[in-house]
Amino acid sequence: MYKKIMVAVDGSDAAQQALEEAVNIAKTYNATLRIVHCISGDTEVDRGAGLEILKRSKSNIDALSVETSLLKAEAEYGLAGIVDAIAAAVSEWGADLLAVGTSHRQGLERFYIGSVAERLITKVNASVLLFRPKKG
Repeated sequence: MYKKIMVAVDGSDAAQQALEEAVNIAKTYNATLRIVHCISGDTEVDRGAGLEILKRSKSNIDALSVETSLLKAEAEYGLAGIVDAIAAAVSEWGADLLAVGTSHRQGLERFYIGSVAERLITKVNASVLLFRPKKG
């Protein structure tokens, strides 16, 4: 069913849950997994931090074809830039499924800041699997 699964990570617990489930799905369907992280700055520090998140995300995955990709968003577009960069990566790679964690913001914080995950649902032409942070 799924041949190409992309998971967007940001170092959060919800992203880790998304990654774990994406790995399980990829193993079930013998699919290729691509882990992406999006940065909005273009400094050595931004790139280094992004590459470290990708390295940590990939480190515990074995017996699976895994690729990583560091995406760059246009900083002046804020969350919309991140959404656009991830959506473009999904389209260009031809992902069947995108797994992503949610921040689980509520109220005014959600209204003003928005949600990358929520925006991705309407932007990508692939199935989207969302993960909320574990309560606890």
